Amino acid sequence: MIEELFDIQEVSHKKSLLHSVDARVKLIIALAIIVAMVAVPYSTVVYQVAFYFFLFFIILWTLSRLSPVIYIKRLILAIPFGIMICGFQIFFKNLYYTDYHTLVSLPFGINIYAESIQFATILLIKFLLCFSFIILLSSTTTLEALLEAAGRMKIPPELILALGMMIRYLFVFGTMYLKIWDTLKTRLFDPFNRKLPYRYRIVQMGYIMGSMFLRSLEQGERTYISMLCRGYGRNSYIFIKKKSLIRSDIIFLGIGLLVSIIVPISCWFNK
Repeated sequence: MIEELFDIQEVSHKKSLLHSVDARVKLIIALAIIVAMVAVPYSTVVYQVAFYFFLFFIILWTLSRLSPVIYIKRLILAIPFGIMICGFQIFFKNLYYTDYHTLVSLPFGINIYAESIQFATILLIKFLLCFSFIILLSSTTTLEALLEAAGRMKIPPELILALGMMIRYLFVFGTMYLKIWDTLKTRLFDPFNRKLPYRYRIVQMGYIMGSMFLRSLEQGERTYISMLCRGYGRNSYIFIKKKSLIRSDIIFLGIGLLVSIIVPISCWFNK
């Protein structure tokens, strides 16, 4: 998981037509698609809307010139969470249906309903599509560019400063983790090696977690002292230079917003 953090940053620095688009444009389009997808009522119309939105996603991913393997790997990481959230819905009734038909009756009065399966499927499709556009945004936009975009969109500077510090320290934490993990490898320690006693592995992993916590605490103190020495105070904010959108960015933004508005409306009236 930690290695994926560095892979995301490396992929976002690549060069392509989509990478060159202003981060504000990509952020607004991603949010517009997510809001539009979530706003579609829970009905079979979601299937049609999701189909056209996914076609739009494929076009954008093609413009990014990234390998589909990158998207699939990151989507697989989210599928267990989606299944866990949506899988339990098949056992319960919800407010979106009035009539329910039992498909399977289980012990202890547990039933699986056809309408609940449909609701879980719709919920899973919404989850996967929204997460796909988050993957697209993170794969084509650096974290620094997202912070600058948030600043230019008048997000409170206190929030941007907190996010900026978190992002910078996240990579420091990741570097610490990789150093500790390499040290374990040189000592031939593998926490997943079943030949080692289970209790020994647990104890060693406890030592590792404690070591990372102490190193993180010490690094945080050193970082904060360095910030104070450089003039950091309660009125210190990240400087973000003003930048105007060029014509191509405005056109791209217009196309993205039109897609996010026209697709759900047209699918709803043509159902």
